[in-house]
Amino acid sequence: MAPSATPVAPPPRTGFVAVQPLKKTRCSACRRGPLSLLVLEGGAPRCLDCADLGHLVFLSRGDTALTLRAREESTLSVVVVRFNRRGGRYEHQGVLVEEAGLARAEERCLADAEARRRRRARDARRRAAEDTRFTEVFTAEILRLFPGCPGERARAIAAHASVRGSGRVGRSAAGRALTEGAVTSAVVAAVRHLDTPYDRLLMGGVSRYEARRRIAPAVETVLRGWREAGVDSVG
Repeated sequence: MAPSATPVAPPPRTGFVAVQPLKKTRCSACRRGPLSLLVLEGGAPRCLDCADLGHLVFLSRGDTALTLRAREESTLSVVVVRFNRRGGRYEHQGVLVEEAGLARAEERCLADAEARRRRRARDARRRAAEDTRFTEVFTAEILRLFPGCPGERARAIAAHASVRGSGRVGRSAAGRALTEGAVTSAVVAAVRHLDTPYDRLLMGGVSRYEARRRIAPAVETVLRGWREAGVDSVG
């Protein structure tokens, strides 16, 4: 099969953009390829040399301070993207910058590396304190709604549901607002995985919806027991 002439979809039209193609692609001008990076000119793929960008070097994403400074120090910079088929969109991968500009940016970052390290450490401590406070209030809300839930279990559920960056219910808008639905969802999820054969059913090939239907009575039994004040644990 001949190399593809174009990537899956046109990249975003915001300034200079280079693409990491998903398919083997050749330059429409010099026919060199397959290309690791290309630029679309009039809908045709061009290698960096033919697009007059061959003097730039690639800086991968990850270090925000270095990226910002490298772009500041470079007269010309190009955003690098790659198409995510699952998400149906282009995603940022890094930038192309002038080599001399990158060197100057690296020197600036080295000069204040210790200050930035201390700032990151302070930010990490602040976030950790915020997370601890949120887990505590989430735990308290679980115990308010389910007074029979053992304290350690409530704390474990709250900690799991509220991990920063996890995308779990505790980090959702409803979770941060401590809505009854969000808190209950976190408790139900914990009961489903730890107090029922739900995971074994999934491993056995049972569909998620059918597995949930089968274990629903067991989940409700545990929740009913925890809603009863004065119950210390559920057998």
